[in-house]
Amino acid sequence: MDYAVIADAYGKIEATTKRLEMTDILVDLLKNTSKEFIAKIVYLTQGKLYPDFTGVEIGIAEKLAIKALIRASGRKESEILSDLQKTGDLGQVAENQLTKKKQSTFFSKTLTVEHVYEALDKMAKTTGSGAVETKMAVFAGLLSDASPKEAKYLIRTATGNLRLGIADMTVLEALAIAYGGGKEAREPIERAYNICSDLGRVSNILVFEGLEAIKKMQVMVFEPIRPMLAERLPSPEEILEKSGGKCLVEYKYDGERVQAHKQGGSIKLYSRRLENISSQYPDVVELIKKQVNAQEAIFEAECVAIDMETGDMRPFQELMHRRRKYGIENAIEQYPISLFAFDLLFVDGKDLTRKPLTYRRAVLEKTINKNTRLQMTTQKAVNNPKELEDFFEQAISEGCEGLMCKSITNESVYQAGNRGWLWIKYKRDYKNEMTDTCDLVVVGAFHGRGKRAGAYGALLLATYNSKKDVFETVTKCGTGFTEKNIADLHTMLQSHVIVRKHSRVLSMIEADIWFEPFIVLEVLGAEVTLSPIHICAVDSIRKNSGLAIRFPRFTGKYRTDKNPQDATTSKEIIEMYQNQFKQISKS
Repeated sequence: MDYAVIADAYGKIEATTKRLEMTDILVDLLKNTSKEFIAKIVYLTQGKLYPDFTGVEIGIAEKLAIKALIRASGRKESEILSDLQKTGDLGQVAENQLTKKKQSTFFSKTLTVEHVYEALDKMAKTTGSGAVETKMAVFAGLLSDASPKEAKYLIRTATGNLRLGIADMTVLEALAIAYGGGKEAREPIERAYNICSDLGRVSNILVFEGLEAIKKMQVMVFEPIRPMLAERLPSPEEILEKSGGKCLVEYKYDGERVQAHKQGGSIKLYSRRLENISSQYPDVVELIKKQVNAQEAIFEAECVAIDMETGDMRPFQELMHRRRKYGIENAIEQYPISLFAFDLLFVDGKDLTRKPLTYRRAVLEKTINKNTRLQMTTQKAVNNPKELEDFFEQAISEGCEGLMCKSITNESVYQAGNRGWLWIKYKRDYKNEMTDTCDLVVVGAFHGRGKRAGAYGALLLATYNSKKDVFETVTKCGTGFTEKNIADLHTMLQSHVIVRKHSRVLSMIEADIWFEPFIVLEVLGAEVTLSPIHICAVDSIRKNSGLAIRFPRFTGKYRTDKNPQDATTSKEIIEMYQNQFKQISKS
């Protein structure tokens, strides 16, 4: 299959902001793809070679890509850099520069999908002495054979900035239409993806074995399950009403959520973003080996920093010291942790995700040999508001963020990859005005002035609209940032800069710089107000008005453990606004 077919499809997708058109283009691409290439096409469309949990990244830095482009195009570095300064998109620069070259020369051979994938795979897996030169040589060879349009998407893919505006759900819908018989097939395909987190594998099973095989897919060890998410409510009364009058409430710890997989003596830990973080927590790996009495198990737990002298829980930010490649032994000593298990998803060949919470919890209790470092989350069943409120105050006094309130009906299954009312968050600050923190996605920035000249003066932040699968602006934030924060954010965001507003971002505000939705920041606001300029929950309260967070301030917490889709939802902002209104009415 020629790579040009993919490049042409990507060009059409990039040219539209309409989701239905994007899906139609993808459907055509998938239908015209030979079955043996489906998985590769799906991965490449995700901007990767393998699922995230494998940890395999192409790993081409922009500087290296520029060198490869210079070698392939024969242009001077100054010409490349000048063009890059104008466009801000190295992929577009590659197309521009190779267009000039092709006026007098012809590319040597036609690129195929197989050749492109193998070359990118080689680049991703090349390490050690001489790796940089090898990668550059392989990549320069690809670019030399590429047409200008192909070069554009090769550069973007290799540098991790494909930026097509396509979410995984769009790919799932296209697969359902192309090979599942229609949109109605999306539900079982999405379920399969949610329990294995490997869209390429799902697509292979669908095209080679059919929809019935998809429906039979089961949870497997070392294939992380996409985490279940929670809604939120502001009062014990509303929580109990939504939960049918009774629920299980457990401490909401200020830590890092991990999904632990065990098979014999082999242990792997995955973050909320499904990254393999085992190397950051070797002490946890050893703990699980000794304390989990099952041959195979997948369970979820909260990893919490602990003061070993007092036993007190430390804030989430201290765990960030574990995010390092070197000196982990010192980090273990300086920042010890405890693990609080809260859900069991698989044990010794049995998929428990369709079992009720009470059953999963009971089996988890038997599976874990508890000690001071590995415990169960503190929890109890409640059936009245006062009991829930008292337990909430107990959790706060012990250093927790609040409570997770969970349904204990027979329908309380584990909803992998979904947010619903089976789990509800209850945190202190929901009780009054909007003083609770929100996790917001950076979608744009504005140039700084004065001391911030040459840096970002403020960031444009957005909520996630889970129904529409888009990001909606909710506030501009320029306070709470230290000089180090500003420098760190510039570095973090640089690789996510895009030429125009992302197709999944809804904004009436024109930012100076646009980003693909990727980085999530924790922000504290004074209140939620109606806004004529922000898109969040537009028309939900008043026609032609959205909702905005007033007086936002960055808390200093980078939510690197969260995907953009895990950010505070527009629906949650509506609930915060309505809760404020209720409080005002009462007063």
